[in-house]
Amino acid sequence: MSRTSAALQPPADAVQPVRHPDAPAPGELLGAHYGACFGCGEEQPHGLHLEARAGEGVSLTAEFTVQPAHQGAPGLAHGGVLTSALDETLGSLNWLLRTIAVTGRLETDFERPVPVGTTLYLEAEVTAVAGRKIYSTATGRVGGPDGPVAVRADALFIEVKVDHFVDHGRQEEIQAAMSDPDQVRRARAFEVNP
Repeated sequence: MSRTSAALQPPADAVQPVRHPDAPAPGELLGAHYGACFGCGEEQPHGLHLEARAGEGVSLTAEFTVQPAHQGAPGLAHGGVLTSALDETLGSLNWLLRTIAVTGRLETDFERPVPVGTTLYLEAEVTAVAGRKIYSTATGRVGGPDGPVAVRADALFIEVKVDHFVDHGRQEEIQAAMSDPDQVRRARAFEVNP
């Protein structure tokens, strides 16, 4: 995007992203990283229930359908909800890098309204990596994967250690996640957090 701020422009020494050898295969559904996540969690009655699939390289596609609980103006998706969908999609890219990262900066452009009942088709890719900084971009389309662009975003994610969540999260949820007897769910709760 030509309107992207300087903070979201990769530095000259940035490198091309490399998909981790253990990343999900192209076409594979990524699933929720945490059941209570507003973006992808199945336990959130009014969440986005966003479903992301691994793409080629360090890219993915995702979808979510705008529900009545997601509206801002009558019959239209709230801009914050659309931004959340972009953030969740961009954050899911970190699974392909096998990197724990959080959103450092996110810039969203709204191109057209998204009515309630509309499925938003999202595409995202990591464009560059510079040390702990991960640069990425996403678009959301209506009317199908090749439909008109409704929203777009550029983001900067920052790699963190798992201590970030342990030190700053609410202790009740941290303990519940860490006590989960399912080892896979326990690990996934802290793998990706947009």
